[in-house]
Amino acid sequence: MPRAKRGNKRTERRKKILKLARGYYGTKSKLYRQAKESVERALNFAYTGRKLKKRDFRKLWIVRINAACRLNGMKYSQFMHGLKVAEIELDRKVLADLAVKQPEAFATLAGQVKEAINNQPQASA
Repeated sequence: MPRAKRGNKRTERRKKILKLARGYYGTKSKLYRQAKESVERALNFAYTGRKLKKRDFRKLWIVRINAACRLNGMKYSQFMHGLKVAEIELDRKVLADLAVKQPEAFATLAGQVKEAINNQPQASA
């Protein structure tokens, strides 16, 4: 049986890494070993970044909703509770978009939430 030197597999794998490293500075885009380290590191940052992006956007939406709530005379937590009581199922992304682009619609929504909170039966202690 002939000896297998794995020539094609090796070059394909290396070409794939070097293709991912295009645009990197100096040897990081030219030499395989440095390129491999840089690409692995970059892919790791990309993976982490996709998780952080979700976190950051949720924070941003909460800040925007809270600011709009304060303009309508209530706190964020009261507003979110009132949405549940009023059975309004809008996510934070949509609420933040309403708060920024259509403040009058958000004010109407805040009015509905206030009514729902006021009409809620009081729990006896």
